[in-house]
Amino acid sequence: MRIGIDIGGTKTAALVLDDTGATVGHVSAPSGRGATQVLATAVDVADRAAAAVGGWTSVTHLGACMPGLVDPTTGWARHAVHLGVGSLDLAGGLEAATGRRPHVDNDVKAAALGAHHSLGPDAATGTTAYLNVGTGLAAAIVHRGEVVRGAGGAAGEIGHLPVGSGITCTCGQEGCLETVASGTALHRMWPRPAGDLFPAAAAGDRLAGEVVATLARGIAVAVQVLVVTGAELVVIGGGVARDRAALEAALAADVTARAAASPFLRRLDLVSRTRVLDGDVPVAAIGAALLPGRTQPVEAVV
Repeated sequence: MRIGIDIGGTKTAALVLDDTGATVGHVSAPSGRGATQVLATAVDVADRAAAAVGGWTSVTHLGACMPGLVDPTTGWARHAVHLGVGSLDLAGGLEAATGRRPHVDNDVKAAALGAHHSLGPDAATGTTAYLNVGTGLAAAIVHRGEVVRGAGGAAGEIGHLPVGSGITCTCGQEGCLETVASGTALHRMWPRPAGDLFPAAAAGDRLAGEVVATLARGIAVAVQVLVVTGAELVVIGGGVARDRAALEAALAADVTARAAASPFLRRLDLVSRTRVLDGDVPVAAIGAALLPGRTQPVEAVV
């Protein structure tokens, strides 16, 4: 049995995969705040997940992921701002509590691994990018079942590519892609509840239509960047992607309109290379269970 722990900004989940890659257990709890409580919650959900499948003696692998700078080699996590964590020995703390040394990584990188394997057996030899459109915009790339890290682990950090929006980014640059394609961008552009955006656009609200078009263009550009740098398929997840059908339609409309004047874009065929993830699929926890690498792909879900 393999257990994956996903420590998120609002909840912490532990998922159990059997030897075939099937999910056989899933528990969650509200995430703690601060290093001590974050670790305690992670241990609690892991203990309950293990108990549901016969205890820790049945567990052969433990993985965990969380936001921030997570070093898979040392096991330390740093700068997880939304969890109130400055630094945390994530691997060491989990090992002390469970008797299992976990593999740990950043949550987006783990989610990329989970999304890649969720595509089924054909993904094993391909290159998949996971694009997380949440509070910020980040991506990670998986090639033949392994996360691509790049210089300083920065592979996939496309949210901080300057695209000339003129808006100051939290990274210190001006005009980053994240300033027009992220939850933060959405809240700046749309003063009403985020869940109202797509229905309002469909009903003809002018501002909603403009915001949807801006988001769709930014996300489509992110997809284009990932495809031209080697991704064969881009899987989109995160809070902004909750309205799956509406976002898929908006992306298709943007790409189709731009491709009408561009043979290059038509050749890339971005629409067929894009999937918006079912929001109920716990890809980060699946990926954590698969860290640091290969196992049987799980049932296709995207």
